[in-house]
Amino acid sequence: MNRNKMSYKTGQFLQFAGISTLLFCGVVIIPFIYGLYLTFTDWDGVSVKKALVGGSNYAAALKDMDFWASLGRTLIYSAIAVILINVIAFLLAYAVTRGMKGQNFFRAGFFVPNLIGGIVLGYIWQFVFNRALPKLFTGFPKLLGDPKGAMAALIIVSVWQYAGYMMLIYVAGFMSVSKSLMEAAQIDGCTQSQSTWYVVVPLMRSSFVQCLFLSITRCFMVYDVNLSLTGGDPYGSSVLAAMHVYNQAFTYRNFGVGQAQALILFVICAIVGVTQVYVGKKGEVSA
Repeated sequence: MNRNKMSYKTGQFLQFAGISTLLFCGVVIIPFIYGLYLTFTDWDGVSVKKALVGGSNYAAALKDMDFWASLGRTLIYSAIAVILINVIAFLLAYAVTRGMKGQNFFRAGFFVPNLIGGIVLGYIWQFVFNRALPKLFTGFPKLLGDPKGAMAALIIVSVWQYAGYMMLIYVAGFMSVSKSLMEAAQIDGCTQSQSTWYVVVPLMRSSFVQCLFLSITRCFMVYDVNLSLTGGDPYGSSVLAAMHVYNQAFTYRNFGVGQAQALILFVICAIVGVTQVYVGKKGEVSA
């Protein structure tokens, strides 16, 4: 049998990846194409007919000031959350790779919040912010009743949820650095902190690229925590972009406009994510 024939290669591909490819197309590709089609219709989510309206949905999406306001809040939320997530994750990874007693237990403990669903997590922290903390600490502000406090609460919960997951990636980065390099640096007179900063951190650039990409995309598309923790309150001041898109499509039944805004959000997220990966990989090669 000629292994270079296209029929043989196609058969091998279908044998090993055929089912996965079909599932991926059914869950991702086909819904994406259908959603793209809906951006050119006036569908309300109920009626059978879907009249084509050209690019009017995109025009309406671009003129929607509430959408741009929610996108602005998302940018601020993402910028702060991504920085805090990665700083805390890096420090946690550094702490649990120093040979401390019970470090595997702490790794598992820090990772657990990532296993809790966003909806459940939001309700848990809603109870913590509204009841537990005010009872434990007299005069503790009700964060969820204040616009700035609600955004701060979203950031706190997101950092608590994602830091443990990013920590594992940083742990893998720390463990991939050869101990001989650290020993050589210390022989040359470097302190522990200098060895970490000048030897370990540059060699962990791929870990930074992965963690930044994952945290950026997750924060840009956050919806479940936003829904259960604040619900967009108070007075719509904590509605992030994904929630606004959902409301536009499913609450106000403007599926065409909602899908157009979802596509705009996807493009912005893709540009930011790809740019970050490109810059990170470029720096990795030059290093």
